[in-house]
Amino acid sequence: MSRKRRMFDIDLPAMEDIPVGKVPDKVLEKRRGPMAAAISENAEALKDQQSTEDAIRVENDRLAHELVRLRSEGLVTEHIDLKKVVSEKLTRDRKPGPDPELDELKASIQDIGLSNPIRVERRADGRFDLIQGMRRLSAYRALLEETGDSGYAQIPAGISDAANLDDSYRRMVDENLIRKDISFAEMGALARAYAEDPANDCQDVDKAVTVLFKSASYTKRSYIRAFASLLMMLDKVLEHPNEIPRNVGVDLKRKLDGEPGLIRQLSTALLKEPDRDSAQELAILRSFLTREAEGDAKPRAQSAEKPRRAKTTFQVPGRAGIAKCSASSGRMEVRYNLDFTRVDRAKLEQAIATLIDDLREEEDITHG
Repeated sequence: MSRKRRMFDIDLPAMEDIPVGKVPDKVLEKRRGPMAAAISENAEALKDQQSTEDAIRVENDRLAHELVRLRSEGLVTEHIDLKKVVSEKLTRDRKPGPDPELDELKASIQDIGLSNPIRVERRADGRFDLIQGMRRLSAYRALLEETGDSGYAQIPAGISDAANLDDSYRRMVDENLIRKDISFAEMGALARAYAEDPANDCQDVDKAVTVLFKSASYTKRSYIRAFASLLMMLDKVLEHPNEIPRNVGVDLKRKLDGEPGLIRQLSTALLKEPDRDSAQELAILRSFLTREAEGDAKPRAQSAEKPRRAKTTFQVPGRAGIAKCSASSGRMEVRYNLDFTRVDRAKLEQAIATLIDDLREEEDITHG
């Protein structure tokens, strides 16, 4: 029995419609199985992940190098042990003795913390040389001793690599130049100490002033030189040099330059008053500004002599430190660690009015 052959109609595409060469992606996707698709997707994900990790690695390397640079320049604040900070490298320009404003600084640190870190330089022995912030360091040491709080055993500091000695002095001086209370005597004393230090290779005070106070104006540097010279003339005789006003110090130095014989006379006059305060010492200095050298006194025409304006200087202790006051005819000046612009105007006016009334009442009683 013969089997009948079945015939099927198959639609075959035309030859020109059959692609030659690479099979289109759409065709491959239709032919690709689930496993192959999953492997392909995983490979793409791994490729994207590797690219992300490479980008993160490059950024981390950049940040690490930037951190090293900032640390070397002292722009990154770190906490360091107080015991590791030493201050012998630089001669400080702060006057010796107790600091009347240290209590205010300690109170501020206790209330809001240290807003301005100290600056130090690394040493080979693992310690740090203090460059800026002697008062801040002193405040932390005092707080640690007084309170026993371990939080004051470390102090915020910007740490930089050891610099040239001149640069270290400049950093200290430039910061202190903005202090309103720094005296010309303090700056002159620093210039002297710098010149006398063999490590600085600077035997001339004038050069020391030029190096240390490069940022100051020419006029200010001339005042500092005058005070440095005055301190040398009256070395170990002056007890209150930081209270000498600028004009008095400059004029007195000029006077002693022209009449060297007055140096001995002035020293003798000062030594005769061993228990003098700053006001008494200043009065003695002022008296020599108008004194002629012995044997050289010359009569002066009465009309040519200008009357000196009487002036009184004194200090008054307050809760925020010492108020420095000066009073003369028709004028009184008070320098105190208080921002008077933040005081309520009505309260400030009332305080001034009360002061004037009290002084006027005292004057009326005296002359009554």
